[in-house]
Amino acid sequence: MYRLLARYADLVAEGTYRGRLYKVGDYPGAVPSEDPSERVKGEVWFLREPDSVLPELDRYEGCGPGFPEPTEYVRRRQEIVLADGTTCIACVYIYNRPTDDLVRISSGDFLADEAEQNAPWAADSPRNRAR
Repeated sequence: MYRLLARYADLVAEGTYRGRLYKVGDYPGAVPSEDPSERVKGEVWFLREPDSVLPELDRYEGCGPGFPEPTEYVRRRQEIVLADGTTCIACVYIYNRPTDDLVRISSGDFLADEAEQNAPWAADSPRNRAR
């Protein structure tokens, strides 16, 4: 999907969404939170051709027309706080299944969490020993 975004979208900035982040297998799942201190980190992209790009992103995320309900994700417009402190409204793919048995990523940053988990020095961490 990065190639699609690189071709039809412009990276605006990093941003955060008020939510909780979970590890769903090898990928993340964000859900809304009422707690303003709980933030999920991501990127905000401006879609130059949203009518053609959003259906492709929906297919990738397994939601929208043609996918059996309940879909794993739903696309919703949410308020995002950009790195400079300004806000915007953007589409967020929200995880649409129970999170009870999922591991929470308390930092809200999936890529940083993955890098930490795969770092050679992390092998002795309590979290990795528990695997």
